[in-house]
Amino acid sequence: MRDTQQLISNNLMVMDDPKSVVSEAFRLLRTNLQFVGVDKPLKKISVTSSNPGEGKSTVTANLAISIASTGSKVLLIDADLRKPQINKLFFLENYKGLSSLLAGDLPVDSVINETSIENLHIITSGPIPPNPAEILGSTKMKQFLEKVSPMYDVILLDSPPVNTVADTSILSFNVDGVILVVEVGSTAREACILAKEQLEKVNARILGVVLNKVKQSGGGYYYYYYYYGEGSGKPGRKRKRRG
Repeated sequence: MRDTQQLISNNLMVMDDPKSVVSEAFRLLRTNLQFVGVDKPLKKISVTSSNPGEGKSTVTANLAISIASTGSKVLLIDADLRKPQINKLFFLENYKGLSSLLAGDLPVDSVINETSIENLHIITSGPIPPNPAEILGSTKMKQFLEKVSPMYDVILLDSPPVNTVADTSILSFNVDGVILVVEVGSTAREACILAKEQLEKVNARILGVVLNKVKQSGGGYYYYYYYYGEGSGKPGRKRKRRG
């Protein structure tokens, strides 16, 4: 296990300003996930989007920090083996990671990064492989998640956009649920519907949706908004940050 006291990206608002309204929004998201998993706690959660560039990696990273701040031990895995971002957000080296672990015989400890954030460990994507879907759907991936699951309270996986590749649909077989990130004003309604249909085809449990970058009329504010995916009966609340 590598001990990395790394720099932190200013996109990680929960770390940068824990008293901000954005941090409060992620605390709300964290709480809502606890309610969704009231009967059976959610252990492994995948975060995806309809298309690239909707902010799924930033949302995943901020959620990981928010959960870790409660004392829960969190493992953040960059499972986007096509366009990884987690290493950039946390300024981590990425010469080895998830792809290295699954393609070779590396011990799990050798790819886990300890961070300056208490209770948060990270596995970066590693080198981009020629066959991401096959790797994520492999028996080794399933065995890896089974091995690390008892070591952590929550495992968050930053997954590729569901409409562009099959990776997330394949990965959904090995997680307890999926969160869909949508960028308002950019993501077409049809793309959102298609993403939902793609996940439903493989019987993925859609936990809910995070609406990202909802701009307030007449002001420079952006919102994060979360609502339950199953059995909630009501949406969550909006939270804003300065743009």
